[in-house]
This record gives sequence, C-alpha cells and structure tokens, in this order.
Amino acid sequence: MSITYDTLFKGGTVVNQDGIGETDIGVRDGKIIALGALDPKAAGEVIECKGLHLLPGVIDSQVHFREPGLTHKEDLETGSLAAVMGGVTAVFEMPNTDPQTTDAEALADKVRRGTHRMHCDFAFWVGGTHENVRHIPELERLPGAAGIKVFMGSSTGSLLVEDDRGVAAILEKTRRRSAFHSEDEMMLRERRDLRVEGDPSSHPVWRSAEVALTCTKRLVRLAHETGARIHVLHISTADEMLFLADHKDVASCEVTPHHLTLAGPESYEKLGTLVQMNPPVRDEAHRAGIWKGVAQGVADILGSDHAPHTLEEKAKAYPASPSGMTGVQTLVPIMLDHIHAGRLSLQRFVDMTSAGPARLFGIANKGRIASGYDADFTVVDLKRRQTITNPWIASRCGWTPYDGKSVQGWAVGTIIRGHRVMWEGELTTPARGEAVRFNEAL
Repeated sequence: MSITYDTLFKGGTVVNQDGIGETDIGVRDGKIIALGALDPKAAGEVIECKGLHLLPGVIDSQVHFREPGLTHKEDLETGSLAAVMGGVTAVFEMPNTDPQTTDAEALADKVRRGTHRMHCDFAFWVGGTHENVRHIPELERLPGAAGIKVFMGSSTGSLLVEDDRGVAAILEKTRRRSAFHSEDEMMLRERRDLRVEGDPSSHPVWRSAEVALTCTKRLVRLAHETGARIHVLHISTADEMLFLADHKDVASCEVTPHHLTLAGPESYEKLGTLVQMNPPVRDEAHRAGIWKGVAQGVADILGSDHAPHTLEEKAKAYPASPSGMTGVQTLVPIMLDHIHAGRLSLQRFVDMTSAGPARLFGIANKGRIASGYDADFTVVDLKRRQTITNPWIASRCGWTPYDGKSVQGWAVGTIIRGHRVMWEGELTTPARGEAVRFNEAL
C-alpha cells in the first residue's frame, strides 16, 4: 500500500471546542488531511495515543521572552523551550523589550531571531506609542505581527500611553483587535505612597481594583467612540468582569492561571515577591469573581503573562523588586488540575486556549483539529498525577511560584505542524518555529 500519511495519531480522544470523540488523525506535510478510522498501514509513522486526549495546539497569546535586551532573564529560545515542554504550540510575545518593538525594523528583527530558533510558532505584538501612531495601519499587518499592544499603566519597561487622546489616536488607526494593559497611570502615581517598604502584600493596595476598573471603563468608552475592537489583558478584578459583561460588543478579555489559582494574604506570606505581578494577585473575592466570568463566558481566552525575572532580582526588597513570574510552561498543567477539580470543562479550556485565540485574532489554519488545519496538538494525560518543581522549569530564570504543587493532568506531547517536538518530557525535534499567519481579511 502506498503511504498516504506521514504520521498517523492512533486511537486518541480528540477534543474540539464543540465536541469530543475517539478518532485517528492522519497528517501529511504538516497538515491534518483525515479524521476517522484510518489504516495504520497507510502511514509512515504511527503514534499510539490510546488513553490520551489530543487538544488543538494551545496558543498562549501573552508572553514576555525578553529578547532583545534583557536576555539574562530569558530569550526567544529558552522561553519557547519552556512553552513546548509545557504543551504550548504557539505564543504571542510582547513588545516591551530593549529596543522596544515599535517599528517595522524591530519586528522584522524579532521574526528573524525566532525563525527556526524558537521551538514553537510565534507572533509578536507591536507596541503602540504616541510616536508611531501614523504607522499603525501598516505595522499591524506586517508578517509576524499579532497586532498592536498598548500599556495604559506602567509595568516592566518604558512603553506607556496613559492619556485618553493618545489611546484614542491609536484606536482610530487600528483595524485589528488591539490589546491593552489596563491600569490607570495617573492613579498609580497618586497612590505610590501606599506601597510599604519590604511588604509585597501592599502591592494590591497600591495597584487597587479601582485602579484597574477606572482604566477599563475609560478604555471601553474610547472603543465605543472610535468604533475599535479591544482586548483587555490579564483581568484581575471581579468588578471588571461585571463591567465587561455589558460591553462584549467592543471588548474581549483574557484571564491568567495565576489570577485563577493564587489569592489572598497567604500567597504573599508564602511566596513574597515571587507572587508580585502587574496587575496584582488579589483576594479570594476577586478570584471568585474571575471564575464567575469564566463560567458566564465573559472571559474569552487564557494567557499566561509569562514574565520572568531572576531570583536575585525578585529577592530585592519590595517595591524595588520587579513584577512578573514564569507561566508559559505551567499554563496547561495548572488549568488541567482546575478541570480535574470541576471548575471548567475540557471543551471550555480548548475554546479559551486555541479556538478562542484563533477567533479573536484571526489566526489562519490553527485553533481546531480539522482537515486542512495545521497539525498542532497538545497531547495530555488527564489521569497523570505530577508535581511541578523548579528543576522542571526550562525558562532561563529556573523557578515557578508553583514549585512543589501536585496537579492532575499533564502534557505528554507537543506536536507542531506534524513534528513531535516534545514527547514524555523530552525535546525530540530541533527548533523549527515559524511565524503564525493571520487571515488577510482582518
């Protein structure tokens, strides 16, 4: 019999956002070409998947891989290695590098750096600024561009557009959905004295829920006024969830595993500055409100906000300590553990990590297990119990706030365009990462 498939994934349970069922998957030239009861004799390679679930490749649309300029923390190679070791097949990387990703040359440089050096596929957010606003229609459509990202509140780096006029000018130029760090910078400046030296638990007092909600209200108003589509990153408050439920006509939003998992004074007592993030991890009432937003469908997607710093940097006394933690490698196991606990369904997880990002951002040929799509799969064992540890973390900084946490559900394979990149905890294919493509109509 002539070879029909390069690879046949045999006997696994395939999960899409709209259904689950046991079926074989035939792959040729990096694409899915058949689903069903397929003949293993027609395949060059057969990968036995009995007892495993095959999800569309997980897409993490918010990571900071720090290259260029801050590569002592992370670079595109080490960050993408962490991604694939955790089951993530594609990432969107943020623009607050040094130099910042705010022009065509900086974007092209990142694409060159990532091509066949990153282990997963990739796109790069382009930073929106007062200076580059006239170029946004071209910048957001360049090869490898995920869209425009705006910091309305200061975080790592100096990218900042805090005023309504500046944000409106950017929104008037965008045609794709632009992403926002939504914290009110004017309020942050006024509240700086609320930070307590050496006490990271004062971080959510300074960067309060009101700071986030005030900015998100401003942003939604500007989106309505300009007719733009916006994406609010890393929602950290119950208040924003309630507000955004009434504004889904213009606003999508992202939630993170750490805001769904960590909460309250005990997190700061146990982890100190390791749990320091922008926007902050808050109390149990806010965590419950975010989970309600997931249950009600207000939350559209999951992103890790992977933002590594070295342990030496994090050991500085607050507020000199930087905000950020690793997350891309732990996104899948942490959320599978929540699935095991009954907090969300496997299909909802798929919608928030593959179908959802593809839908919101217009990703071409990814986000579903269907004929004609890229053969990107996150292969998981829902019965496997594993402990997350610092030595397992492939990120250059080498730590996780979940060190010692036992979870049920584990990524055992990362398949990207038909290549078995990670299998059973081992890197099995050299780096072949390529730029994600987007639908031309957007």
